[in-house]
Amino acid sequence: MVNLRSSHFALSALAIFDWPYLDRWSRLLHFAPLALIGLLASSSILVAQPGRSSAPAIIATSSFDKEVNDFFTREMTAHLNEIKSYDPAPDKIFGAGTTGEYTWGSFMNSVGAFAAMTDKSKLGDHDLAREVGQVGLLEYRLQSTRFSQLYGVLALRYFGKNLDSNPVWQSLNEEQRAQWRRFLDVSAFYDPKTQQVIKLPENYLGVAARIASVSYQLGLLKDRALVDSVITRAAQPFLNQGIYADDGPPTGRFDRYSNEYARFVWEAAESADRKDILDAVRPSLKEQMRLWWDLVLPDGYGYAWGRSMGVVSYMDTLEIVGFLAEHPEFRPASLEQLSSAYYQAWESLRRDYNDKTHVLSVFAFGRGNYSYISRDREWQQTINFFGKGSLAHARFMKGLKREQVATFPAEIVRPDVARFVFFRQGPRPAGVWLVRQGPLYFSLPITTGTKPGVADYLPAPHGLAGFANPVEQVYPSLVPFLQLADGRTLVTTDGADEIEPGADGKSLRVVWRRWAQLGTKSGELSDPHIASEVIWRIDGSTLTRDETLKSEEDITLNRWWIAVPSTLNFDRVEAGSERQDLLMDENSGLLVTVKADWPLGISAWAPGDSALGRGARRAVPLHLIYEAPQLHLPAKQAVHWRMTIKPLKILGP
Repeated sequence: MVNLRSSHFALSALAIFDWPYLDRWSRLLHFAPLALIGLLASSSILVAQPGRSSAPAIIATSSFDKEVNDFFTREMTAHLNEIKSYDPAPDKIFGAGTTGEYTWGSFMNSVGAFAAMTDKSKLGDHDLAREVGQVGLLEYRLQSTRFSQLYGVLALRYFGKNLDSNPVWQSLNEEQRAQWRRFLDVSAFYDPKTQQVIKLPENYLGVAARIASVSYQLGLLKDRALVDSVITRAAQPFLNQGIYADDGPPTGRFDRYSNEYARFVWEAAESADRKDILDAVRPSLKEQMRLWWDLVLPDGYGYAWGRSMGVVSYMDTLEIVGFLAEHPEFRPASLEQLSSAYYQAWESLRRDYNDKTHVLSVFAFGRGNYSYISRDREWQQTINFFGKGSLAHARFMKGLKREQVATFPAEIVRPDVARFVFFRQGPRPAGVWLVRQGPLYFSLPITTGTKPGVADYLPAPHGLAGFANPVEQVYPSLVPFLQLADGRTLVTTDGADEIEPGADGKSLRVVWRRWAQLGTKSGELSDPHIASEVIWRIDGSTLTRDETLKSEEDITLNRWWIAVPSTLNFDRVEAGSERQDLLMDENSGLLVTVKADWPLGISAWAPGDSALGRGARRAVPLHLIYEAPQLHLPAKQAVHWRMTIKPLKILGP
């Protein structure tokens, strides 16, 4: 063991490793200085994390309603006051970029949703209907499409379905109304002839369906055949008793968009009075809401894997609970229980919102985003919170008042769960393992990512306290990469060849014979004549990953490696008969143990504010890395390695 330690645990060159090859040390220092690794005070105590509080605080509905309304009123006023003109529009508001896609559509939706929630027509000196009208003209000039169009038509509808009395529409002259109509033309990204969205993921069919249905409802679109066509096309995943929507067919990409997509199709069908589509989507929504309820984390965070995470996943919870308040038939729990998830998500978003800078902290140190969430969309992310939040809150409060829910618990109270949900069966099945057992909270997806090996979609325990993958990075986050002698790198992802859940839900066996290959397209599989059998098990508060590799041929891998990226910031190596790494901060820890049939190099690394140090919700300051060069796999002989992870609670002096 080598330990170069700074007494302040600051950015210092420090490594704790066990490596038989001398060149590793120079490579470690070349990558980055290791930060924030230290030793616990000797008086600290480690215990298994306790369960949730048995006596949660109680929230008064009326007080919470006032808090939310006051916040949105204050912040909407502040943001409106920053806008002096829409022609030209400002490049920044409160220092946040406004030139990215969907920005002004999101703002238009926020103004409309706020007006509907509060029943206000003015905010200070601002005529809210006029603001929406002018922003629509701005989006027309910008040639904005997709979500901007959806947010535009929804903003218009907030002020009334009858355009003859709609104050937005009445504020426009004939030329401006024509521009609005051209702005809302769904054919900008949907081809009616092919019935496909143009070079976009499948979830945009739901966007197209909603734009068409609401435009028809308002009388802006006269072609009923087009409306029916796009809604029927969007509903296709559900027409033959399908439950989950593949966002990248036929590859099998399942994530948060499946739930959002089903809600979008439902709302499009509602607006167009398509009862046949409502009947087709109904079974999907019932199952998808049950899935969401089982995977939502204690702080209100919804889907923990996939793209568009971070603040979006908290907003998902607001939107989903708002939808369920309005549609009781899909509730997986009582409205009182769902209220706790709503409250936790709200509190998480409020902690993220900076009251001084008036923006969400989406680009704070250590925060990662998918590449399409760029700096020029920073304001859009914040203002989208206002729009989604206002609509969700109006629906939520209407449901609470209708059902006379005067109070609800602050903490989410649910029984433990351990079950596997199949997204699809067949030759390349996909699904997710849902676990909520004492201190173990996670969802482990077997699905396809946006590209092979991207960490957000790997079959790892996403949401597990102390673990977080770097956002949109091809990286072996709790799933090994195998580099062959010819340079190809393989990873067990993009569905699987066999998925076998345990009868009690506390184990999962998955087999890969066809592997994903880095640098290729999603869903393109390679057969290297190597089989991987992975068995995940839960034993009390310990999670175990046991993998067996078996090659049909005698082969030597150029490299085998796996990482444990962590939100914790100290590493203590536990001495004994086997090496154990205790990753920890002031309050919690992960005890990680790895055994293998071959020699392992073990190192700790701090990525700093590089891409590998940025997680969806917080920084990922510490990575444990296990690797082996020139790993020999003898023909037709099984070799094994095992990792155990145990969450702990740190009790200080």
